[in-house]
Amino acid sequence: MGSLFAELARQAPANARREVEAYVREIPELGLLDANARDRAETLEYAVWLRRRTNELAPSSSELTQDDLGYIASMGEARAEAGMSLESRQQILRLHTALMLREINEATDAQRGGGVDELMRMMNWFAPQGVRGVGAYCQGFVGVLRRRLPYVEQAALLAESILVGDPVAAELAQVMGMELPEHCAVTVIRVPDRPVGDRALESEIEALVKTHHIPLVWYPQGGGRGGELIALVPLVRGAADTVQLHAPDPASDLVRDFAEAVGRPCAAGTVTAPASEFAEALDRARRISRAAPLRPSSPQLRPHTLADVFVELAVADVPSADDWLQTVAQRLSSGPDLLVTLDAYYRRDMSRSAAAADLNVHPRTLDYRLRRVQKLTGINPGSTQGVRILSAVVARRQSGAWRST
Repeated sequence: MGSLFAELARQAPANARREVEAYVREIPELGLLDANARDRAETLEYAVWLRRRTNELAPSSSELTQDDLGYIASMGEARAEAGMSLESRQQILRLHTALMLREINEATDAQRGGGVDELMRMMNWFAPQGVRGVGAYCQGFVGVLRRRLPYVEQAALLAESILVGDPVAAELAQVMGMELPEHCAVTVIRVPDRPVGDRALESEIEALVKTHHIPLVWYPQGGGRGGELIALVPLVRGAADTVQLHAPDPASDLVRDFAEAVGRPCAAGTVTAPASEFAEALDRARRISRAAPLRPSSPQLRPHTLADVFVELAVADVPSADDWLQTVAQRLSSGPDLLVTLDAYYRRDMSRSAAAADLNVHPRTLDYRLRRVQKLTGINPGSTQGVRILSAVVARRQSGAWRST
């Protein structure tokens, strides 16, 4: 054994203790190691073993054995059995890798510039065997989740792990019989607060998971009576490579099924993206859902895209413009039913007959209401300027952004 490996072997116990101390200090869920002597001793024993095993195998470029991988997997199982979150599990793997690389660098510096061949041998071993070790750890972790968690909770964990790029996603997807999506319509469905006494949504969400067989997670808000459903709807590659003017059919199907199950108006936003951009797509989809109008369940219901609400999003970021639109909405609130009329008029592409049919009124009644809008605001609803301004007023009002007008 060369000097690099000898130095690493000599420092293994001290480096293992430093790793355990870093876990306690930086990962809140492992702070309990300070109070549980047995768990701390087992964690330290594993940290020492992994370093010594690395020093035994790396000089000859030997692979981790099945017994080695089984021991690593058992540590993943132990963490899952203790109820560790995916976030903390990822922090452990990240911190362990960073510390191991730091130890190699420190041992190299201690040789005062020597041992380049040994350093290259160590790094050539560390990368592929590290991947195998992480895979075993994740496999053990996921094995416990499969036994302990209901299917809908597994789908939620899969969605969360995909969004943060957690390697455990591959194991979770395999357990659930899903393929990791390379392209998705990242979709957020917003449900406002529902009346006290409305049933919980657990059964509806479970039915969605089983019907659509996709990763999705429900985040309750407002005391649990409202919230957001986040879904990753897989797409073929070409569907995410074009400018997104309309929501993909699979995302629309999901939104319609959910709105029908909830029985309350919802607002949905969707953004297509490759896997590397899922987190950014989620932020955009959430912003779209918050700007989108609330709609009841119907065969025409679909999630909104950026093309649908880009004006509303821009307005929401400029308080003075938003206040001005709210003033226009207040003038229209004297009615009768002017905001509802404008909504139908613009949704029907300004077709008088179609809008009147939706409102169940005579076209002349529709004309009267549109003239009333112009009288109250000075804005012609059929003009280019009127379409831009009044459609934004309707969308902002129906999104729930303004609580009263």
